[in-house]
Parts: sequence; structure tokens; C-alpha cells
Amino acid sequence: MGSWPKAAKVAMAAIVSIAVGIGSYMFFVSSEVEALENAELQEIQLKNNYRIKYGAAVNLDSYKKQMVDMEEKFSLLLKRLPTSHETPGLLDDITYVGTTSGLSFIKINWLPELEKQFYTELPIQIEVIGDYHEFGQFVSQVAALPRIVTLHDFSINEADGDKLRLNVVAKTYRYKETEK
Repeated sequence: MGSWPKAAKVAMAAIVSIAVGIGSYMFFVSSEVEALENAELQEIQLKNNYRIKYGAAVNLDSYKKQMVDMEEKFSLLLKRLPTSHETPGLLDDITYVGTTSGLSFIKINWLPELEKQFYTELPIQIEVIGDYHEFGQFVSQVAALPRIVTLHDFSINEADGDKLRLNVVAKTYRYKETEK
């Protein structure tokens, strides 16, 4: 190398320097760069988690208030569900509402109960005779009952004279107590 021309010595020195630089980078720096990139990624994830948790913490009081409100509403709805010994009174209420609306009852019968996950569905088959406006008044008054009653499967057909026949299934619900 001592007898090499100056340009070859410079080129060789440059090649050796580049090789040493690349080797040093690969050996010492690349693992540190990778660790830095992982740390930056973790920082982003932690910041996102922090923002989410901070948002929840800031709104915690309103969430607690919403939860209390929802529990109160749920409690009120549960109170509107009849117990098993209140269901005959519901038939009386429906009959009273129908007769005060001007309807004539042909049939009102309990259908088999349907067990659901959190409640029991209690369907009632109702068949009445009246006119269209009496049906509307009946439906409105059933909706105003203190218990939860929903009406399903309507059918209106002609009856004698100018009267109509309404077949409907009314459903009320009973809360199913969960065993503890």
C-alpha cells in the first residue's frame, strides 16, 4: 500500500472508512434506533390511552348521574310490570277501558306465557266489536294504563251492520327474578 498511487490510497481509505462506519452503525446504532422507534410507538399508544381515560375521567360525574337516572327509570319501569297476583286486575282494567270506549267484548283470554331472558311475556287475545273511533279510544286508553301493555297483531274485519270486529293480542310483561 506504501507504493500505491495517492488516488488509490484515498479511495481505499474512503472504502475502509465507509465499511467501518456501516459496521459501527449496524453493530452499535441500529439496535438503538429500533429501540427508539419502539419507544416512540409506545409513547403514541400511551398518549392515546391517556386521552381516552382522561375523557372518561372528565365525564365521570355526568356518567354517574346518567347511571343513577337510568337506574331510577329502570326501577319505575319494573314497578309498572305486574306481579303474578296483579294480572287478573289487568284483565279488569282492559275490560273496563273497552266498555267505557263503547266496545262489546266477544272474547278476552290469556294465551300461554312466553319466557324470555329477563322477563316473561303474558299475551292476551282480545276480540271486540265497535266502530273505528271506539277502537282508537280503546287503544289510547290501554296505552295510558299504569302497567306496560303493548298491542300486537291487529286485524279489523266487518261485523254485523256498520260495526267492525277488532282482533288484537295485548302483551304485558312480568320481570323474571334472577336467582342469586
